Amino acid sequence: MLPPTLSKRFQDRLQEHRPQLLSRADATLFYLSLAGLLIFVYDLGFAQAAAAEQAFSVFYGGYTLVLVVVLVLRLFLLNRAGVPRGWVMVEFGLILLAACGAFLSFFPEQFFYHSTVLGRFVDRGFLVLGVLLYIFLIELSRRSLTIYRLRYNPALLFIGSFVLLILLGAGLLLLPRATVQGIPPLDALLISTSAVCVTGLATVDPATYFTTFGKTVILMLIQLGGLGIMTFTSFLTLFFQRSSSFQNQLFMQGLVNEESIGNTMRTIGSIVGITFLVEFIGAGLIYASISPAAVPHLSDRMGLAVFHSVSAFCNAGFSTLPGGLYNSGFRFNYPFQLVIIALIVVGGIGFPIIFNLYRYLRERSLSRWRQLVRRERYVYVPRIISVNTKLVLLTTAILLVGGTVLYGVFEYNNTLREHSGFGKLVTALFGSVTPRTAGFNTVDMAQLSTPIVLIYLLLMWIGASPGSTGGGIKTTTFALAFLNIASIARGKERLDVFGRHVPSKSVQQAFAVMMLSALVIGVATLSVAYFNPDIPIVKVAFEVFSAYSTTGLSLNVTSELAAGSKLVIIITMFLGRVGTFTLIAGVVSKVNDLNHRYPPENIIIT
Repeated sequence: MLPPTLSKRFQDRLQEHRPQLLSRADATLFYLSLAGLLIFVYDLGFAQAAAAEQAFSVFYGGYTLVLVVVLVLRLFLLNRAGVPRGWVMVEFGLILLAACGAFLSFFPEQFFYHSTVLGRFVDRGFLVLGVLLYIFLIELSRRSLTIYRLRYNPALLFIGSFVLLILLGAGLLLLPRATVQGIPPLDALLISTSAVCVTGLATVDPATYFTTFGKTVILMLIQLGGLGIMTFTSFLTLFFQRSSSFQNQLFMQGLVNEESIGNTMRTIGSIVGITFLVEFIGAGLIYASISPAAVPHLSDRMGLAVFHSVSAFCNAGFSTLPGGLYNSGFRFNYPFQLVIIALIVVGGIGFPIIFNLYRYLRERSLSRWRQLVRRERYVYVPRIISVNTKLVLLTTAILLVGGTVLYGVFEYNNTLREHSGFGKLVTALFGSVTPRTAGFNTVDMAQLSTPIVLIYLLLMWIGASPGSTGGGIKTTTFALAFLNIASIARGKERLDVFGRHVPSKSVQQAFAVMMLSALVIGVATLSVAYFNPDIPIVKVAFEVFSAYSTTGLSLNVTSELAAGSKLVIIITMFLGRVGTFTLIAGVVSKVNDLNHRYPPENIIIT
């Protein structure tokens, strides 16, 4: 026991240096967890001898003990700093979990049930991985706050996050255990870009070329790319910190298309929550639709269900089935295809539409309940469904119905010949849904008729809706351009839609997006045709349209592309995902509002 004088002096010094000690403890945990994750990736990515595996297991135990010491120190500092009790209890639980992982890692697999899941779980250190990952995410969420305080252009940070994720994914796919027989660096970069940009184009068959580890990497890239790495890190900040500064919310407001800055972090939480909920439900429905005869093993069925649910909702188009959904065991599985269709549509209409529809249904239900159950007087509710929602739903419905009818007409005696009556309807609907940025195919793409190929080009170009996981110029852009043409033809000076005036700025942005997309697609098509003069121009154009709209459909020419063409496709996919307009807005400096206006003068158009 320290004398009172020394104890008081120690308390005073501790109080004085507590912020610095906490900061150093946080930094130590961050770098220790990061280094531990890198070592774990090395362990998983490279083949290890039996002795090395045992050494790694012991190393994980010792490494986690070091983490326990640092965690205990930080818990002591937090407890003395007046931190809420709930956060202290979380820290205490983390210490217990880390200590448990360290303790179990020292035991060989034979100590547990031989060849059981528990034995492999402990031997490979997956409990330690969970601890390392949890600590790393906590510290990453704290450090993401400092990024928002930097005076960088949000568009450039958004673009930079995708570049970093693509390079990280390519590095993981190059690991020996990620593939069956190795993969060239350029192909790894293309597939990583395709996964992050939720496209689906691949130079190899992912089902047979990648191992379970490689497929897991692709799945994680799809999920992070679909949500957006900035959205995900902001969610971590919200989840672990339970609060966010005004500056952080202002930074994220534009990225999630939220009108009210006070609802920004709530919107981010809702986006992540809805994503995981829909993917969980979709995985369950897919699992129920898979016959044990087609996929005998339970673990394989579960993995297939989860992978395809995430891939479909994120409009990625990647499949772990040999040959994709055209696989003989699945192209006649119509319940399975209907679930995929539903996931693609929900993921493609955009989160703003989902939130708006939810609010409408909630208000209508509450109003009905008050009238019928509580016998209250009718209370007028102002307009809830926005013009944006109406425009997206109407355009989506027209494209789905029109695409289904046209597909049925042109392919009735072609790719639909082998299907039954109901099967023809489902396959035609699937053929109408998937070109709009999804990328799955249940028919032989090389057998499509020329009219359908041209219709696919249009559907791919239009793509999904704003605020969704899909690409393309977006449904609202196409609808605004079409309505503006009709308005000009009728002699109107402004554009009115559903009883509301559309600002000229929105119309200008729509035509700018269309013009930029045409420019990128034209240059990319010319470049690929130059590097691969042997490929027909229609197939080249199809590949480029698919890349820019992040669709992933191909007329079976991706594997034939030259190195230069692969680079062009990589750049095109990236521009299609982050948006050419976003890239230009991030690079070009903003012009301050001008207080003067020049005299108008007409330009001859026609």
